[in-house]
Order: sequence, then C-alpha cells, then structure tokens
Amino acid sequence: MSQRSRRQQNMNLGKGNMAAPSSQSCTALERSIRERVPTLLTDLYQFTMAYAYWRSGRHNEPAVFELFFRDNPFGGGFSLFSGMHDCLLFLRSFRFTDEDVEYLRSVLPPATDPAFFLFLRELDCSGVTLHSVPEGTVVFARVPLMEVSGPLAVVQLLETSLLCLVNYASLVCSNAARFRLAAGSRRKLLEMGLRRAQGPDGGLTASRYTYVGGFDMTSNVQAGFLFGIPVAGTMAHSYVTSFSSLEEVWPQTLVAANGDHDNIDLISLTKGWLGRVCELLGAESGKIHEGELAAFLSYAIAYPHNFLPVIDSYSVTCSGLLNFCAVALSLFELDYSPLGVRLDSGDLCRQSVEVRHFFRLCSEQFSIPAFQSLLIVGTNNISEYSMAELNKKENEIDVVGVGTHLVTCTRQPSLGCVYKLVEVRGSPRMKFSEDPEKSTVPGRKTVYRMLDTEGHPFLDLLCLCEEPAPKACVAVRCHPVVGNNTCQSITPSQVSCLRLEVYTKGQITHPLCSTAETREKVQNSIQTLHPRHKRLQEPDSYKVAVSEKLHNLIAEIRKGSSNNSDFLLAN
Repeated sequence: MSQRSRRQQNMNLGKGNMAAPSSQSCTALERSIRERVPTLLTDLYQFTMAYAYWRSGRHNEPAVFELFFRDNPFGGGFSLFSGMHDCLLFLRSFRFTDEDVEYLRSVLPPATDPAFFLFLRELDCSGVTLHSVPEGTVVFARVPLMEVSGPLAVVQLLETSLLCLVNYASLVCSNAARFRLAAGSRRKLLEMGLRRAQGPDGGLTASRYTYVGGFDMTSNVQAGFLFGIPVAGTMAHSYVTSFSSLEEVWPQTLVAANGDHDNIDLISLTKGWLGRVCELLGAESGKIHEGELAAFLSYAIAYPHNFLPVIDSYSVTCSGLLNFCAVALSLFELDYSPLGVRLDSGDLCRQSVEVRHFFRLCSEQFSIPAFQSLLIVGTNNISEYSMAELNKKENEIDVVGVGTHLVTCTRQPSLGCVYKLVEVRGSPRMKFSEDPEKSTVPGRKTVYRMLDTEGHPFLDLLCLCEEPAPKACVAVRCHPVVGNNTCQSITPSQVSCLRLEVYTKGQITHPLCSTAETREKVQNSIQTLHPRHKRLQEPDSYKVAVSEKLHNLIAEIRKGSSNNSDFLLAN
C-alpha cells in the first residue's frame, strides 16, 4: 500500500477504520425509527379511506399494493433501491398509541363512528407480508420494488410512510453512485452536506445512503454513531481566522513521537523550517500570515498525527502552503505523520498541481520521501459535472468533499415513487389514465432479471405469480411494459428472481444488513451493469417487459372496462 493510500485511510480523526455499530447504537437506531417515523407520519386521507373501508366492512379484504418509480433519476440509466431496512423496522413497530387515537378523534369528521378509533388502537402489521428487492440492488423504472399485501385498511395506511422512507433514500443513494462513477475508483469521497441538507432527518438519511452509494466517509458524527460510517474532518476557516499572533499558541511545546520525553518548542522549530521553506521556494516571508501559522501550530500540537489544515484562508501560495510545509516538516522531525491539506476555493486542479510540486520539492530537498505523498483534499461546491471534469484536467486531488449538490440532489429533487393497488380479494386491479405512462400493471406478480452471457442484466420481466419461472437458455415471449405492444422473444443465459419475502406475521424474515454490508452489495450490483447502462450521459434505456400472459390480462381488463361503461343502462 502506498503512503498516500495509507493517509487516505487514516484521514478521519479516529483510528482510521470503520467501527461497527455498537449494541447501544443499534438500540438508538431502533429508537430513531420510532421517533422519525411514528404512525401518524402519514396523510390524512389514508385515515379517511381506512374509515370508509371499515364503515363498509371491507377493511379486512386481502389487498396487494406495489411500490415503484416511473423514470430513472438524473437522466441516468439506473437507480439504487434503498430504505428497506427502515421500512422493516417501521412495520415491526407500527401501532397507534392512546395519544395518537385521541388526536385523530379531533381531526377526523365528527360523523366518524367512535368504534373506528377502537379498531385503530388495536391495529398492527401482523397480517402484512412484504416482498421486496434486496436493499442496495440496482433497479430500473417501472419495476415493482415492493409488494405489500395484507388487510386492505392496514396496507392503505402504510402508503405514505413507506414512500417517504424509500423515495429520498433511493434518490440520494443513486446520486452518490453517480458521483462515485464520475470520480472513478482512485479518489476518496467525503460527504459533508449536513449543514445544507433539508433538515436534520434529511441530513442523517443523506449521510447514511451516500455512504451506501459509494462515498467513503462522512462529516456527520451522528451518522457515524448510528451506522458505523467512518467520520472525517479537521478545521474550518473560522478556526484559522480566530488566530492573529503566535502569542496565542498554547501550549507551545510538543513531545516527540519516538518516546523522547523532552518538550520541544514547536514555534521555534517551525520558524527555522519556515525560513528554509521560503528560501527553497523563493517566497517572500513578509507575505506570510502570522495568525494562520499560529492556527496551524495550535492544531498540530493538539493533533500531531492528524494534521490536515485548510490553506486558502488568505493566500495558498503566499501563506497557507508555506505555513503548512513548515509545520509539517517540524512534525516529521519529531516522528509524527501529518496528513495533508485542504483546498476550498479557486481553481482546485491548478492549485493541487502547484501544491504537489511544492511537496515534491520539500521531499527531495529535505530527504523526507513521505512528504511528496501528503494528501490534497478538494472542497468547493462540487457537482457531478465538476467531478467528471476533474478526470479531464491535470490535477493532484486525492480526496473530494461534496455537500450541497450531493445531499440536496440539485438536478432532481424527488425520485417520484408511487404506491398502487394491483389486487383486491384475489381480483387484479388496474389504474387507467389519459397518460399511458401513468397506467398501472394489474395483478400479483413475480419479477425476474434476465442476464446475458457475460452476466450483465439486460431485461427485467414481470410475470403473474401463477406463471412458471422462465428458464435459462429457453426463449421467452414478452412485451414492453410501456409504449408499443410489439411482441419480442428473448433468451436469457441466466435468470434470477428479484424479490424476496422479508416480512410476514409481524416478523422480519430476512436478515438485516449493516450499512457497510449494503454498501458492498451496491458496488457489486453496479459492477454487473453493462457500461452502456451506467453511462452518466445518454445511457441506453434498460428494458422492462411483461410476460405474454400478463400482457393478455392487461388487454382483457381494458376491454372489460370499456364494456362496463354502460352500467347505468342495466336493469
């Protein structure tokens, strides 16, 4: 492992490796779900519909809903399914308290039968079954990600909460994956968007799912505690500008890391190195900002093994870089290993090249090989576009910090997941629309992913549950899920069933993965994609189709709906 790679791993202010969530943090996560997603976190019309079902005696009718989205986000070719973990915890804890019910009495119409509130008080999800695509799977538009079945009133009440848990998590995870693809595999990515996120919950969700999507670290301490994500961060410009004189540095001494107990005057040592650095680089000492040097020294004394300051508070080349080199050389002399610098303004590519040049000069002149591999971190309103541009320009940036454009999903604020009824009492249901794109696919279904000879997915096939599963190397007739009705024949080399039963009878039936495990699944899932589907610009459209039997059912329902239009004329 190179020295630069080792510094990338050790960039955070802890031990440099990811800590698994403790039992305390796991308990906190369960509590977090109950607090963030209480049963009342839903739309009022879910209760009015549930009451109408109950009033007519239909509340226990078996029903099936599906959750899906209609278009891949950011003009891309895929999305990443996220949020299932929280959905499962939500289902397991779904219950109305006395306080909840009393509030509902106050907001539902006065004509509501009081017995309905007793019904709500006893309600839970013991009769609900959830089949879902595994969390972290690459998914595509129009594919049902979740199938929620159970008593009609209950599964109706779940709609808004499940959408809320899946929509943003999947969107921001997909956004993070695009940033990772734009950055390439070499650079480390730091999520630092908490202060720009849409509220505390948005910030926490963003930190969690950007890590799942491919980022390496977060600045969010609570996310580190709850989800075991590596946390990173050093100093802001405010820390640098709070100092004005070397007299403010206290303590002024540092003990060498080699065990020598003598206190070394770090100010005097650094001044000596600063003169040598200015001579080497031909810099004017009169332009060096004393307060900046004081800030760097104070921080280096506090964290000599994790010294990574921001160097553009005044001038990178005239002050910040010189001060850093002097302090870093002092730390090396005392057997410490400083980490590097952060650039936060201006032309990051050009500045990073200049900084690396300075590092190499110091390395050669002062015989410190590790100096040339010090980290350079870039943070300056980074977008997906500017991330991609980094790969086109000469630069020496090792770590990129991203905030606003990542967590707010600037290019697309919502994934647009929907939750639609597909079956009641064993009878398929279909929504028609003036816009064909908004029509739904009826019936209870199984979803299969078709793979080509190289293991790349090339088509997702929706079949009715009662149909036999398609087989590898056997031709299958199918129709596009939207658009033209042209029948096509496809022959997969491999076939996999996409959804699993994950919840039934009040119990989670599929093991919950840690955040790190889900992250690994995401990377493996993305690796299976053909390059034409994961291109960031103008990707090929992934095919989603329905079986011939399901296609015929859709045609029959459409025809039946047309024939039933004269029901008012019937006796």
